[in-house]
Amino acid sequence: MAGRPINHQRRQELLDAAVGFAAEHGFAEVSWRTVAAAVGVSPTTLVHHFGTKEQMLEAILGRLRERMFAATRDPSGERPGLAAEARAAWARAADPRREPEFRLFFAVYGSALQAPQQFADFLDHAVTYWMVALIEAQKDEADPATAVRRATLVIATIRGLLLDLLTTGDRARVQETAEAFFDTLEETLERPPIH
Repeated sequence: MAGRPINHQRRQELLDAAVGFAAEHGFAEVSWRTVAAAVGVSPTTLVHHFGTKEQMLEAILGRLRERMFAATRDPSGERPGLAAEARAAWARAADPRREPEFRLFFAVYGSALQAPQQFADFLDHAVTYWMVALIEAQKDEADPATAVRRATLVIATIRGLLLDLLTTGDRARVQETAEAFFDTLEETLERPPIH
């Protein structure tokens, strides 16, 4: 006798609710029982939709990664160039409404660095999507090696600024520093190459 088919729309709803729970309470608190209670279903319902606890955790991390990527992308899909893309990514990432998700992201990142085998998929994709997008934003501005270096600098700077903001709550100082970085990036990109 075949099992009941999975309702994929319901699975996405449960997954988004589980990510919300993890963002509010921390990844360490995620279990069948706690998530089921928070989203108003039975643990059996979660097992049906996700399989094992490890599969649910992987799905939560995957959805979190999708949200992080969406938070740093231009919703119009346009490629305004690296400086404008970086400035817009910062504005979306630093939005106070996204704070719980980014807190969860950094908490998982720390855990992943301590247990890389357990979080291999998370680590493999933690930078990839955003890196590809930032390189693509430079397709008419830089050779491939330069584009990779610039994208790496932008990701590292925005993540560092965001970690500082989440740690200190000093929005004015961090925002002023971010603006200075983006101004410098724009000036650098506008400067003609030296031959």
